[in-house]
Amino acid sequence: MKHTTQVPDRAPVREGSGAVAAAQPPAVAGTGRRRTSPQWAAWGFLTPVTLYLVLFYAYPLYRNLDLSLRDYTVRSFVQGDAPFTGLANYQTVLDDPTFAPALLHTVVFTAVCLVFQYAIGLALAVFFNQHFRLSATLRALFLVPWLLPLIVSASTWSWMLNSDSGIVNAALHAVGIGPVNWLTSPSWSLTSVIVANIWIGVPFNLVVLHSGLQSIPAGLYEAAALDGAGAWRRFWSITFPLLRPVSAITLLLGLVYTLKVFDIIWIMTKGGPADSSTTFATWSYQLGFGNLLPAFGPGAAVGNLLVVAALVFGLIYLRAERKQRMS
Repeated sequence: MKHTTQVPDRAPVREGSGAVAAAQPPAVAGTGRRRTSPQWAAWGFLTPVTLYLVLFYAYPLYRNLDLSLRDYTVRSFVQGDAPFTGLANYQTVLDDPTFAPALLHTVVFTAVCLVFQYAIGLALAVFFNQHFRLSATLRALFLVPWLLPLIVSASTWSWMLNSDSGIVNAALHAVGIGPVNWLTSPSWSLTSVIVANIWIGVPFNLVVLHSGLQSIPAGLYEAAALDGAGAWRRFWSITFPLLRPVSAITLLLGLVYTLKVFDIIWIMTKGGPADSSTTFATWSYQLGFGNLLPAFGPGAAVGNLLVVAALVFGLIYLRAERKQRMS
């Protein structure tokens, strides 16, 4: 006896009916949550950075701009009722007899430091790129000036350049040269702080430029050597051109850092004597905090001039980099 199993007939699916939707597989629970979770994660990572930039960059810049546009005194600084004066503080700064010397000292200090820091750092980077014995150890020792606190470095240079008991004048006396008033002479004070800042900034250039040299293929040097190119020809034809992007960012960062150097100059000379080593950074501090009656508005105006200078050079760098990418 045969048993037959009857399969129930399927109901016909009509077009336009809701049966089509019913025939579709059910949506997986939580799909929308999975789609939006990466976006929430991105916002979660961006929030701390945004708060940091707002609290420690945007707000101080806003406050500094507000200080430069109002006539703040100690009382109005606390109470917050300083009258709006527009660009009067900037006019006061431009009319001040200290403006021209401070501008000249800032330009000379920044330009000379950048040139020597980059040149010495590049020479050391090429030297340590030879990978000789103790290369890594010596390169690590060159980082010591960069790792020391600025107050320690500036105090050390102040002792070394002391007119009476400094080791530099002692060395000059040993070779028959009279003492030099490195920190108390208007002719030498700016030179002294420049030398100290170059010594501090060379390790940074060494580290960045040495890392850039590591990215240059060794095969290029081997091919150039087979073609008979000497060491100088290989440097000017291979090393220097291929190191140009790294050099640009190194000089830009060095420029921004050098423009705002305050600790070294203030500890060694306090901008003197007779404002012979005063830069915009030290002048801004003197106006805002160095007097019994502080001039907050003009001090903030000088600080804003430094911000504008750094911003201009930054925009020039970005434009040059964009042209290089398009070419």
